[in-house]
Amino acid sequence: MRSCPTCGAQVARDDDFCGTCGSYLGWAADTGEAPPPPSEAPTRRIPVDEPEQPEAVQPAEPVAPRPEPTAQVEEPEPEGPPCPSCGTANPPDRRFCRRCAHRLQPEEPAAPRKQRRLSNTDRYKLWRRLVILAAVILLAVAAVLLYPLGKLAVQDVLDKTSEAVPIAPAGVTASDAVPGHPAGALTDVRTDVYWGAPGPGAWAEFTFEHPVRLVRMLVHLGPSAKPERFTKQARPSHIDVVLTQADGSTSTIPVALTDQPQPDPIDLRTSDVVRVRIVIRDAVDLNERRHIAMSLVEFFTRG
Repeated sequence: MRSCPTCGAQVARDDDFCGTCGSYLGWAADTGEAPPPPSEAPTRRIPVDEPEQPEAVQPAEPVAPRPEPTAQVEEPEPEGPPCPSCGTANPPDRRFCRRCAHRLQPEEPAAPRKQRRLSNTDRYKLWRRLVILAAVILLAVAAVLLYPLGKLAVQDVLDKTSEAVPIAPAGVTASDAVPGHPAGALTDVRTDVYWGAPGPGAWAEFTFEHPVRLVRMLVHLGPSAKPERFTKQARPSHIDVVLTQADGSTSTIPVALTDQPQPDPIDLRTSDVVRVRIVIRDAVDLNERRHIAMSLVEFFTRG
């Protein structure tokens, strides 16, 4: 038997690998004791006061070296299950094959880790993180859902805090007009011109060169702002204001007008408007001898 140079376990002389750690044993040096060096023959000491010519001395006989044991003790062949890799028989207690170092015993499964219980501080931190995450998600959802309302609220505040400035439309057309009173009179600031519509259902449409934010509009009724001429013709009492935006969407604002010479303000507060159509739904003092008169329409945007 000999010892493994790695782990110190006892192994047989003909084992190539350690059965405990699986280390290769072929590089280990022989553990036998080296023979002692041959003994030297004793020498004779010549006294100093002897003659210069020493006497002849017979040499001592050399000592023969100690013979080394050459016969090895045969170790019994181990009995046990064969190695599944090379077929060599191995004792049952070996973990690695004595010839090829193949693992003979399966590795023991690691013990399951014991689940650590959360402390009160850890639970508090976990709940705080969950609450923060839920709050962030709710804010994101609210921002997505309430974005249109928030946008409208911001625009409304800007409309109220900004100065309204007039803006002139690029053109105006009408579905019908009485002779001498075309739809173009609706953008003429003169006091004695007006658009004459034959009856309810007629409309006038204003177009703009580019999309514009309209804050409000002023509608001047009757043939003139002068009180003595205001009642000479019929006046619109109900109209629909149809706004067309740049993306093609439309919105309709029904308006009940006040029958007076002063202009009637109408809040619009709509962005990206490219067309505005005024449709007459009803009128006052309308008969066979009168037509509906509207003298002026003014538009205002945010300054």
